[in-house]
Amino acid sequence: MSTLFYSHTDCRLHDMGAGHPECPQRLDAISDHLLATGLDIALQFKDAPLATLEQLERAHSAGYVMQLKDLLEQVQAAGEPKALDPDTLACPGTWRAALRAAGAAVAATDDVIAGRASNAFCAVRPPGHHATRDETMGFCFFNNVAVAARHALDVHGLQRVAIIDFDVHHGNGTEDIIAGDDRVLMCSFFQHPLYPYSGAVPKGTNMVNVPIPPYTRGAELREIIDAMWTPRLNEFRPQMLFISAGFDAHREDDLGQLGLVEADYEWITRRLFDVAQRHCGGRIVSCLEGGYSLSALARSVATHVRVLADL
Repeated sequence: MSTLFYSHTDCRLHDMGAGHPECPQRLDAISDHLLATGLDIALQFKDAPLATLEQLERAHSAGYVMQLKDLLEQVQAAGEPKALDPDTLACPGTWRAALRAAGAAVAATDDVIAGRASNAFCAVRPPGHHATRDETMGFCFFNNVAVAARHALDVHGLQRVAIIDFDVHHGNGTEDIIAGDDRVLMCSFFQHPLYPYSGAVPKGTNMVNVPIPPYTRGAELREIIDAMWTPRLNEFRPQMLFISAGFDAHREDDLGQLGLVEADYEWITRRLFDVAQRHCGGRIVSCLEGGYSLSALARSVATHVRVLADL
């Protein structure tokens, strides 16, 4: 079975301006590194489709989806960017990019559940894990992973899925959407205190939130994962894993102050790969979130994907 690699050129059309860390060059750095290392030949590349409004409304309120659709289409027609919050800017290409990002996660879910691949990585932007049920936030418009997880539950009839979030920032949007949904277990670590200054007190019993202090290194984090994530995942026995794969906890990334390196992402991914082998027939869909040091991002994604491909 192969590992799918979902992306689309439309995801590069979303541009929040010169100097913004969440930039189109992030995807270029990833694809260039995969090509340079030869890892691309081990992957099956697929273009992301456009998500439908119905798919988006499984994670977001219908009012929010329609309001954001209207706003982003107005920006597209006007050809001028518009700030939605202090961190999040819409440009003419944002609407299609956001639909491709969520659409990749849904299509990857369909492929993995159908057995057309063992797992998938979605190299997409804008990211999603700060987007709440009815609010844009922190570079995010639609919550790609939450949309995909609800698709697995509501369309494919899975009964238990897990969401793993290892971005340096707390996935507050994902928590807002799935807290209290007993069909979903969410396990995350995040630097605390740090934007969005949430997560220390979980919103539901289906959340395993692990706030960690600045300058935490990989050895400490591995102990935390084995002590706090692994037992809950084994007890929950998920039928599929979804990963919010943020690589901004890397020690070279300026948006956080954690000390992870590629070997730590390899270890984390291997732990999740083993959980998936044990409980889900290996089914994993991973979606890019943060990671803003281009070299560190590219190396870390390659490490993550190499484990998914079982190389």
